Amino acid sequence: MKCVKIIYRVILCFVSLVLFGACVDELDIETLANDVESSPLVIEAILIDEVIHQKVFLSRGSQRLDLETDTVYNPNIPPSSRPIDSVDTESGAMVRVLGDDGTEYAFVESEAGLYLSNQPFALEFGTSYTLEIVTRNGEEYVSDPVAVPGRSLMTNVYAERATNDNGEEGIAIYVDSEPQEGNTKFYRYTYEETYKIVSPLWSPYEFRLTDYDPCALPSPTYNLSVVPREVENRVCYNTVSSNSIVQLSTAGNPEGDISKQMVRFIGKDNFIISERYSILVQQQVQSADAFSFYANLDNFSQSENIFSQVQPGAIYANVFRKDGTNENVLGYVSAVGVSDQRLFLNFEDFFPGEERPEFPFNCSYQSPPESHPSYCSQNSGPNPCPLSVIERVDLGTISYFSAYDEVLVPLASCPGPFVVVPRICGDCTLLGSNVKPDFWID
Repeated sequence: MKCVKIIYRVILCFVSLVLFGACVDELDIETLANDVESSPLVIEAILIDEVIHQKVFLSRGSQRLDLETDTVYNPNIPPSSRPIDSVDTESGAMVRVLGDDGTEYAFVESEAGLYLSNQPFALEFGTSYTLEIVTRNGEEYVSDPVAVPGRSLMTNVYAERATNDNGEEGIAIYVDSEPQEGNTKFYRYTYEETYKIVSPLWSPYEFRLTDYDPCALPSPTYNLSVVPREVENRVCYNTVSSNSIVQLSTAGNPEGDISKQMVRFIGKDNFIISERYSILVQQQVQSADAFSFYANLDNFSQSENIFSQVQPGAIYANVFRKDGTNENVLGYVSAVGVSDQRLFLNFEDFFPGEERPEFPFNCSYQSPPESHPSYCSQNSGPNPCPLSVIERVDLGTISYFSAYDEVLVPLASCPGPFVVVPRICGDCTLLGSNVKPDFWID
């Protein structure tokens, strides 16, 4: 699923090329129709030589222009109402992987568009595999045979203080690797990074609002109390997968060893390293064809290349309709040899005595009035006061901090009995999970 957003940016590039008449091979716009089942099938399947539940992700290309929703946090919008990225997942398909040694592995849909093998398995070196898909409308697809080309052992993952090409200071994550067997000329690197989040304005108490009727007359009715928190939301952890394409070719290097290959750069001011940070790096030994596919995909997805001369055919998948029907399919099926290592680091290890990155949201103290005029009052004019405490608690947009304190909030025209903060500043579960990962080491 890590390259799905890149594939969708490419689809948008196709639409732009068609609309602006760029000099490329003609692409039938009907393949990008609003009808989901007539849109191109998008496949991401990276099968590996480790014993895991293998994954296949299926979706449909779309010409909607909101494929990726970039939003700025608004403390006045309830969390459940925030816009999220939209993907047309492909559900109800039958998926299986067949080996030329007679092995067969069936997949089941664990969530919309994500199919997991019903048993853990690893690709065997020297065996070729094909992916077969039957969509819910009966269309059958099959991939070219793929095989693990080789194996290389990642011997070290380490971090150093560094400055990038833009002059930005930060931390660079590097890997070293040694070839083991097979063809180990083409590499791709992915990672999952996990970082600790500590709520900067946390309180051990919270609001509890019950029996709230904003339309009661002559005034709203409610019960508001301040009670000890029942859920841990001071310390959380968030895990994010890489969504960029990092590749390396050692063709021309007779030894094939890899030394100090950078896979991630984190700016010094990036909030994710303000507490404790961990990264799990995966090195994938892939085929020359897969390397070429991802290189073309990466080039074509860059915004400055939207109107370039890259041909659409360069990013088509190695999956085709089984009946020979000519159809555009996006994505790729690859077989890779993998090696993984995890690294932990702390900000002070690299920038001792320096100020940590700031929390990325405005955490101001506020003291709004506790209640508000009835929503159903016939005589009230515009309310000159800000949204009340009970309205914000009902929306889930604030956290309790303390009783009113004039040092924190100078007396205003609409004073209230409490000091409150945006919920994101006092409740880390808006940014991550309050469950410590099993691998986490403090």
